[in-house]
Amino acid sequence: MDVKTKIRSFIVENFMYGDAESLHDLDSFRQKGIIDSTGILELIAFLEETFEIKIDDEEIIPENLDSTENIHAFISHKVAGSKSRKIKVSL
Repeated sequence: MDVKTKIRSFIVENFMYGDAESLHDLDSFRQKGIIDSTGILELIAFLEETFEIKIDDEEIIPENLDSTENIHAFISHKVAGSKSRKIKVSL
């Protein structure tokens, strides 16, 4: 399963009661009332565990976490950055 599919599946299963038809990649979770403040904490825990990353407090902003598309771009960036740091350390 690719990154976007994992993210989308988590949101649909945990916040939308399986209603995948209503979720579009650019939908704002905040504006559509999909995820509240407690839900953001659940989402962050899921992302950190699933993608083996650490999300810093200053990264918890709508530009990173307010839509499936935003999360996908954010996670892709974080994972790529994490891999490059590991390579630098091992040299």
